[in-house]
Amino acid sequence: MSLQANAQKNYNITANSTFEVAGTSTVHDWVMKSTEGTGTANLIVKDAKLAGINSLTVSLLAESLKSYKTSMDKVAYEAMDTETYKYIEYVLKSAEKIDETTWDLTGVYTIAGVSKEYKTQVKVTATKGAFVLQGSNQITFGDFEMTPPKAALGVVKAGKDLTVIFNIILS
Repeated sequence: MSLQANAQKNYNITANSTFEVAGTSTVHDWVMKSTEGTGTANLIVKDAKLAGINSLTVSLLAESLKSYKTSMDKVAYEAMDTETYKYIEYVLKSAEKIDETTWDLTGVYTIAGVSKEYKTQVKVTATKGAFVLQGSNQITFGDFEMTPPKAALGVVKAGKDLTVIFNIILS
């Protein structure tokens, strides 16, 4: 006779989680990174494996995203209007298990005050009572009604396509 442990439990995003936005420009590819995301998840865990995702919310202070150049950070913050919209947010709407390590998450990103729904394929790994969610989304500045930033009097222009990359650790 086997006993199955089935638990619904709240988790928090840990400080080891990483968030990146990657893009291109007329001069070079670029990446902005942050480790300051916060949030919670309510997960259903069965025999130490992820059996369900009831909720997931992520909040990232927009100005915590940093590149290797403060001048680039400044134009990115202007594009996101971080004086008005301090946070980038994600709220899960639904989660569908594909297999033991793959989930399709549908959720809403809110960037620069504009919300848009995306479907994201996420790789889930269980480690020592924690769960790691890894994935990415292809988005554009236009999706969020933002104009791609320019620098050096318009000589350097960001491309319209962006990749949002996340490595979320829930414990």
